Amino acid sequence: MPKRKAEARWEGGLKDGRGMMKLGSGAYEGAYSFGSRFESAGGTNPEELIGAAHAGCFSMALSLMLEQAGFKPKRIDTRAEVTLEKVHDHFEITRIHLHTEAEVPGIDEATFREKATSAKNGCPVSRALTGTRIELETRLKA
Repeated sequence: MPKRKAEARWEGGLKDGRGMMKLGSGAYEGAYSFGSRFESAGGTNPEELIGAAHAGCFSMALSLMLEQAGFKPKRIDTRAEVTLEKVHDHFEITRIHLHTEAEVPGIDEATFREKATSAKNGCPVSRALTGTRIELETRLKA
């Protein structure tokens, strides 16, 4: 399996500095700052990128679980809400809430929920984030 790479550069102090993050594939390069991470300033932040990675990984894992059970999804849309909080004297990602909505012909709600839970627990990004509480909310579209 290939190794995936990303890089970041930070210039300056914490509050007045700025940085750039770049994916090794070249698919994304963007600015980040104290303001984009801890306030509402423009730019991205590490938590947003973790959320995108988690939503993408979970959606692919759910597709696999569904196909293995004999159900081919038409679409799976997943949004990740990543919570960064101050815990004692440091910051932690304390929770990731996955909201997924899928269109899967022929599946019942219980089976869909079971496969979604398996995907949440088994996708590689979830497994990498075992110190973070990961919640799941599902919605099956008819």
